[in-house]
Amino acid sequence: MDDAAVLEVLTAAAEAVHRAADALDDWGLAGTRPGQYKIDLAADAAALEVLHGAGLAVVSEESGRTGGGGELVVVLDPIDGSTNAAHGIPWYATSLCALDDDGARVALVVNQATGERFEAVRGGGARRNGVPIKASGCTDLSHAIVGITGFPRVHPGWAQFRALGAAALELCAVARGSLDGFVAIGGSWLHGWDYLGGMLVCTEAGAVVGELHGESLIVRDTTRRAPIAAATDSLFLALSAGLGSDAEPKA
Repeated sequence: MDDAAVLEVLTAAAEAVHRAADALDDWGLAGTRPGQYKIDLAADAAALEVLHGAGLAVVSEESGRTGGGGELVVVLDPIDGSTNAAHGIPWYATSLCALDDDGARVALVVNQATGERFEAVRGGGARRNGVPIKASGCTDLSHAIVGITGFPRVHPGWAQFRALGAAALELCAVARGSLDGFVAIGGSWLHGWDYLGGMLVCTEAGAVVGELHGESLIVRDTTRRAPIAAATDSLFLALSAGLGSDAEPKA
């Protein structure tokens, strides 16, 4: 399956999630496990039908690893920011990233509240609603606006920070230049389904992405990581130093 065909399948999956969300009256807690909402389950079922129908293996936040055993595996967060979704905050997304033996290959992140769409193909750049995007170019931490998940234990030296509740979209905001950086901070961490789609969008938009403790961000299971993204190498190094980490750019 070539890149265009993979992106077409990911797009169909995100569109299926949107239809499932529209058809669901109750987006509240599902009562299945802590923090799982009915919208999560409906979105997962809709996306899996499309992805499995295309013969793809899937690693999903909601249902684990399922599907075929081919070269590609799609890491899926059906609704990243489901608490936002359940509370009517229009900042939640479907995030999909197709991995091959070389890492992240094709990604799609769609804000399901607004329809805003971010896509990236390895080596092919990143786009927002079909238009190429690039990171802000910010080099000075004291001027940077940084998205975070978790709670800062110290002030790392940034100008301002935002905690918006959907890592995939926050990484895409770095890619388009709305944020200058993003970090999992204060002992917080994320799973691959939270960040892989946004990670590829970031790197293809010229941003720098790494892990707080120097680990690889390419995961195909429930391994947890603490990603850092920054508009430039110098900002990445300044942000890492401000957090007291041993991070280096390493996807």
